Amino acid sequence: MSSAKSIKSLLLRHEVVLVVVIVLEIILFQAFGRSFLVASNVSNIFRFSVEVGLLALAMTPVILTGGIDLSVGSMMGLCAVCFGILVNDASLSPLVAGVLSVVIGMVGGGINALLIARFKLPPLIVTLGTFSLFRGLAEALTKGSKSYSGFSKSFLNLGNSDVAGIPAQMWIFIPVAIGIWLLVHRTTIGRSFRAIGYSPEGSRYAGIPVERNLSLAYILAGAVAGLAAVILVARLGEARANAGINYELLAITAVVLGGTSIFGGSGTVGGTFLGYLAIAILNNGLSRITAYKLFDQPIASISRELSGVLTGVLLLLALAVGPISKNLATRRSRRQISKQSNP
Repeated sequence: MSSAKSIKSLLLRHEVVLVVVIVLEIILFQAFGRSFLVASNVSNIFRFSVEVGLLALAMTPVILTGGIDLSVGSMMGLCAVCFGILVNDASLSPLVAGVLSVVIGMVGGGINALLIARFKLPPLIVTLGTFSLFRGLAEALTKGSKSYSGFSKSFLNLGNSDVAGIPAQMWIFIPVAIGIWLLVHRTTIGRSFRAIGYSPEGSRYAGIPVERNLSLAYILAGAVAGLAAVILVARLGEARANAGINYELLAITAVVLGGTSIFGGSGTVGGTFLGYLAIAILNNGLSRITAYKLFDQPIASISRELSGVLTGVLLLLALAVGPISKNLATRRSRRQISKQSNP
């Protein structure tokens, strides 16, 4: 009986459900799409989505604390523009400019951290404000239209070549993913993120340095946004102010889809990765379906719009799983109590 319950509990785990969704996506797009599982397209699934994956991984600690960061997409735009200026106007090497772009991202994350952790302002309002601030600064630096290009071929290879059969940017993504996983799941700081999400005041009474650890989460998000900006510029071959638009929404969707509670306190980096992978496969797979139509248009031609709709449906279903599971567990507990009191 206990083994049957454990199997049922395993099958209902959020990560297992997501794996099933991903497998179904692969089967569906291989059946109806064009050359979906060929090696080049599998590489493209990761090549064109690494930036969102990085933002989602870095957003996980933030949401675990019960916060949110709406500014990471705008921070990408600002860091991309700063990278272009440093390379083209200041004649710095891409490596030095990339490091400085990450530092700029950390400064932006530090602004969020100061206002949220020190001054106790609501994360939603603070990051909504810096969302506009960072994008406005990027547009001011480019006068709304200027873009930077002409980067070296060796730098552009970072976004468009393969190393050992794997997209070059994945060799950056993998260490970052492992580092964030270790931080969240193998350190006291990672455990404190969940504690802060459950109860900030309780965490303070328990001796957890809430302000310091909250600040770390937002500074990390800013640093990763700067790194993602450099990778995006390498892939596009161009740095412009509108880089990263709507990326923050995709990142948040991947985190919540992966099972992290939007209210904080629970979630896993592995779940976030699966959420990101489900979105990446969906975006790519829909663009491969050319033989079928929807609303008298080939599905591939409206893949972006359709992907947005389906991603929204997946997100709503993911948000509904938690309350439904909680209600079912409550009803089971009540039935058991009723049986025990009325033998």
